[in-house]
Amino acid sequence: MSKKKYDVYAIGNAVVDYVLECSDDFLIEHGIEKSVMTLVDEERQVKVLAAVKDGIKKKEGGGSAANTIVATSMLGGKSFYSCKVANDEDGRFFLDELANNGIDTNLDGSHLDAGITGKVLIMTTPDTERTMNTFLGISSAFSKAELRQDALINSEYLFIEGYLVASETGREAMKVAKRMAEDNGVKVSITFSDPSMVKYFQKEMEEVVGASVDLLFCNEEEAMLFTKTDSVADAREELRKVARKFVITQGKNGAMIFDGDTFVDIESYPVSAVDSNGAGDMFSGAFLYGITNGHTMASSGKLASKAASEVVAKYGPRLTFHQLQEIKREVFDI
Repeated sequence: MSKKKYDVYAIGNAVVDYVLECSDDFLIEHGIEKSVMTLVDEERQVKVLAAVKDGIKKKEGGGSAANTIVATSMLGGKSFYSCKVANDEDGRFFLDELANNGIDTNLDGSHLDAGITGKVLIMTTPDTERTMNTFLGISSAFSKAELRQDALINSEYLFIEGYLVASETGREAMKVAKRMAEDNGVKVSITFSDPSMVKYFQKEMEEVVGASVDLLFCNEEEAMLFTKTDSVADAREELRKVARKFVITQGKNGAMIFDGDTFVDIESYPVSAVDSNGAGDMFSGAFLYGITNGHTMASSGKLASKAASEVVAKYGPRLTFHQLQEIKREVFDI
């Protein structure tokens, strides 16, 4: 059977990341819940940003699914991204980054709607924890209208970003895309994205996951929240009921993969972590590249673990093309 045009077709919130460093006191002073993603309005975001004394460390395209498929693309995969940005500076910046990474999209840049492109303030504390305040802007209106069936059915995997569950139109798009994939023999993968999405949208997330998905990505906290269990050991047994295969990332302890038959432990690569932002996205992107390009789940997990370890050793959720190529050569010995 010939290989499909795309390895991964992804849907998610298109946002531009503004990365900054701050103290725990800063979070407390501004009433910001640490280590989770909180949706805020534009006024709130502007107020917090104005209080940052040391300025923005970095600005780059972001969003969970976008970070994932940028990694897939840089490693040599082919990806399509359905999203929604506005006709403003950040929107054009976001689309230029997709194009520069060889990612096709539903937007051509010449027919963008008026509005404001989503922004995320990513606040990193000295313990490397990342806290996000997100103003979704026009991305909050992401809907099934942004889906492109011709690209989706010509993909190996659909990748669904969990953050979409927070909006009614986003949830509908998740369900429609999943049904479209299942009807056309496309494997369905989903990431929970953040503990808050499982904690505050449990019922809605269960509806999206439905009877099963082919591949689920989550971390330990998300796994236990979703399955209403108190241990990873119990959570993984419950996840087997809703996911044919899954990955539970475990931070400095690596990751646990269920390949459909057995559990595979993936070791971590020790590094001096400075920013945990994007580690899960990087893991998903590298893993999806591996399994859609002839590698086993175990070797794909090793590639993903190495890439994730490298991304937490720097600020921001992405690595360069050359960094990822070097990681691929090292892990796959090519």
